[in-house]
Amino acid sequence: MEEIFKLAANYGFPMVVAGYLLIKIEPVIKDLQKSINSLTIVVARQSGLDAEEISKIISG
Repeated sequence: MEEIFKLAANYGFPMVVAGYLLIKIEPVIKDLQKSINSLTIVVARQSGLDAEEISKIISG
């Protein structure tokens, strides 16, 4: 706990809060990315695309 106070004193409260939130939200962002990829596959299959076209869409 003392380290958190030192960070807040050295780098400022907003920076510490932003770092904390990024660490906490990272798993949620990864889950959202998986969901978006899954939905992309579903929509592509309903559109009649094959596996190679789907992988091109997901990879960019």
